[in-house]
Formats: sequence, structure tokens, C-alpha cells
Amino acid sequence: MKFRIIFILFFALSCSPQFSTINQKKPYSTKGIAYVYNDFDFINKIIKGRMSNDKMQISLQNLRTGALIKIINPENNETIVLKNIKRIKFPDFYKILITKPVAEKLNLDPNLPLLEIIEVKKNKSFVAEKAKIYNEEKKTPSKAPITSVKISNISVDKSKSLKKNTKKIFILVASFYSYDTAKFLEQRIIKEVTNLDIKKLKIKKINNKETQVILGPYSSVNLLKNDYIKLQNFGFEELNIFINE
Repeated sequence: MKFRIIFILFFALSCSPQFSTINQKKPYSTKGIAYVYNDFDFINKIIKGRMSNDKMQISLQNLRTGALIKIINPENNETIVLKNIKRIKFPDFYKILITKPVAEKLNLDPNLPLLEIIEVKKNKSFVAEKAKIYNEEKKTPSKAPITSVKISNISVDKSKSLKKNTKKIFILVASFYSYDTAKFLEQRIIKEVTNLDIKKLKIKKINNKETQVILGPYSSVNLLKNDYIKLQNFGFEELNIFINE
């Protein structure tokens, strides 16, 4: 009996460092809604840190200051690489805090500011120079003339926005190898998460090796937000959001 206990302890201790190392090497990756910074929210303490809205800046709470982040707009594949300037506290529903110039650079839809976020760990020498350019970019001239091109872009953005609003938004709650495990989670959510729109809870079989538990569809971010927060309060920390094309 004593030998069995010693063996179990040895096995647990030998496995723990390896598990930790794997997690450290795996780049952070997620997809979710961006919070576009404004000074009003900082003054009212909704956001716990100040940013400069005339510079390209980003903030993530889950990554260290100075970490390189690749940000992708899945709607148009516009991409930018920036450094995490600091870890600012902002509402948990959002995945990343960005300034207006970043949103403009990515042609982000203000009604559905969905972004894919990937931590960059390879080819740092190349990406670091690119990030430096964006971080040190000059301030946007406040006296720049308004041109016909600018007016044209506004009208295009509005038409795009109207089209995007018709798309269906989903929350990816979890992904499993086993259908039975997904079904078990679905039943637990139905029983234990109060005031959740159960009609939106679905099981989606991707292939023989993956079954997803999803929630949706939603027609707007505001409608999605309430259920997202309820799932977070239940214990789900990393919930991804996707659009059904």
C-alpha cells in the first residue's frame, strides 16, 4: 500500500512540470468582441487605464506588457501586429481593448467589432520592427482636410454595416471529442444556468472527432452579451464568438 502511494506521488510530481511547460509554449489565441477605447469610459472608471486615441494602441489583460499580438478582422482578413502597451482592466465580456486608429486600420464594423487575436512567438525580429512602426506612428493630424474620398468611405462603411448586421452570431461554449460529453454539458447548463435562453443552446457535430456546444444565433452584440456574461459567471473563462457565413 505504501509503495502504491509513493508511486502515485512520484508520477504526479514528474508530470506536473511537463504540463506547465506545454502551456507556457502554447501561444495565446482567441476570438471575440473588441472594446474601442474612449476617454469618457476612462473618466467614468469603466476602463481602469488611459490610452491615446490618436495612436494605434492595444491592451490585453491575459498577456504580459510588451507581448506581440497579431490582430485579424475575420470579415476582411485585414491584419495588424502591435505590442500590448499595458494590462488595463476593462469589462470581462470583451477580449481586447483597442484605440480608434486600430479599428479604422482594420476596417472594423462598429456594430460587430469581432477580432481574432493571436500571440506572436515566431519570427520576432521581423514582427518587432513592424510593431515598432505601428507603436511609434505619428499622431493623426487634427487639421487634415475633409476630402471626397473620406465621404465616399463613410457611405461604403454604412452599406457594409447594414449587410453585416444580417449575419448570425454564435457563442462557442465548448468543443469535445465525444458527443456524449457535449450532451452532458448541455444538460448541465440547462439545469444550472438560470435565465439563459435555452432555445439557443445547440449541439453541433463538426466531424467524427469534434462536437461543439454552441449558443445562438444572435442578431446583435447587445443580445449576445447577456447570455455571454451568464456563462462566464457559471465558470466558463474562455468563450469564443463566431459568425455563421
